[in-house]
Amino acid sequence: MDKYQEIKEAFELLRDNDNAGRMSAYMRNKFKFYGIAAPLRKSVYKTFILEEKKGKSINWIFLDKCWDDEHREFQYLVQDYLKAMQKFLKYEDVPSIERYVRTKQWWDTIDGLDRIIGNIAFNDNRINALMAQWSLDEDFWVRRIAIDHQLCRKMDTNVELLEKILVNNFGSREFFINKAIGWSLRDYSKYNPEWVKAFLMRYHNRMSPLSIREASKYI
Repeated sequence: MDKYQEIKEAFELLRDNDNAGRMSAYMRNKFKFYGIAAPLRKSVYKTFILEEKKGKSINWIFLDKCWDDEHREFQYLVQDYLKAMQKFLKYEDVPSIERYVRTKQWWDTIDGLDRIIGNIAFNDNRINALMAQWSLDEDFWVRRIAIDHQLCRKMDTNVELLEKILVNNFGSREFFINKAIGWSLRDYSKYNPEWVKAFLMRYHNRMSPLSIREASKYI
């Protein structure tokens, strides 16, 4: 039995139909769930991921099987796996991750993949040019990845790139874009409030009220 099937059988045994209904409703019934709480879900594959880290190699065949499963817990497994294997990811792996970005899209997976892609920049700065390119993509979920890919970098944030990406997305009427703009600025304001204040003054007339409200939360 392969690892995907082994985990699937474990998930089946843990199925909670009542909780599955609540979880699906929370995601606007876009996805099916087993109804497994996160700590219990992660316990199923914790040992497997630890073994994978020892191997220092990404098992894309396994991840693709998981991503293609109709249950949302498997997409969360993919994110947990990639986070654990972050230091082994290379720029050449981006096309494999991009397939996950462009399919089964909703905020939960997009916000789980943004920094996984973004953190590759610490080893390969070609990510910077790619994120600038993605900030102009027709798919607003791809643009959201670009906007938020530097979250939690603190003073390591590339402010020139951040500004370029945010400006590229001004004028959007999409909630998830305007929220992301504000979120990225709010996060950076914890470490460099003066830069964020200056940004808001410079672009106030071009930003949505939602973005401004989110960005101003801590300043």
